[in-house]
Amino acid sequence: MARRERCSGCGINMLVSPEARVVRCSECHTLTNLVPMNARPGRTRYNGPPRMHENLYGNGPSPQHPQYPQPRPSLSPVPIYGRKRALLCGVNYHGKSYKLKGSINDVKSMKYLLVETLGFPNDSILMLTENEREPSKIPTKQNIRKALKWLVYGCQPGDSLVFHFSGHGTRQKDYNHDEVDGFDEALCPLDHETEGNIIDDEINDTIVKPLTRGTTLHAIIDACYSGTVLDLPFVCRMNKEGRYMWEDQRNPLFYKRTSGGLAFCFSACDDHQTSADTTVNELD
Repeated sequence: MARRERCSGCGINMLVSPEARVVRCSECHTLTNLVPMNARPGRTRYNGPPRMHENLYGNGPSPQHPQYPQPRPSLSPVPIYGRKRALLCGVNYHGKSYKLKGSINDVKSMKYLLVETLGFPNDSILMLTENEREPSKIPTKQNIRKALKWLVYGCQPGDSLVFHFSGHGTRQKDYNHDEVDGFDEALCPLDHETEGNIIDDEINDTIVKPLTRGTTLHAIIDACYSGTVLDLPFVCRMNKEGRYMWEDQRNPLFYKRTSGGLAFCFSACDDHQTSADTTVNELD
């Protein structure tokens, strides 16, 4: 029996078959990754409140919340090794009064780390900077949008994905009331003055929701107001002494989770804070 799904590009409702995993929108031609009906968390049986489990950092138990039952694990184990793919965006905003000096160097350093230390193949890393010669690799809003979809397209168990953005961030009024503080966080592409920003709702739809079981995404966001720019359901706040607490920012009216995968975001500052450029000159 056919079901309705929302396009991750333009947001219209599409009629798709129950077994469909990917669908192309007839309006904007965006590819949307789908979760099979029998694999959705909402269709699993709930057997009461889950048990407490050890915190990721080993500093005490943290509860899994009973109102969001987890899907049953597959009988087949998740592969240990999968594909590695990374999207690195560095925007210096050359010629602007708010130009930055170190963003492009940031992504160069990140690429070196991924390749030399973490074993990412060179051809699995897409860099968007103002220094790129190909027009498709300039960090405009359209190019970043396409690159985000490329990052998660066809993700499979065992895949390791990385999204790094170094540039300006901002925040704007939240019009759909899914934010605790009343503001949407956003990233500023090179042409944000004319094309606008990329807000957290879109980022979550594009690279968080499509993550299937066994897929892991690490996002490193070096920008102002970037605390919850991926709109993840839980936020870990840690002080200088290493003490931390988890904040539950889930809204039952909005689906902000993955499709079984894991997503981690390391942000330069909180949603109400700004970050500054380094005084060190950019390296070649």
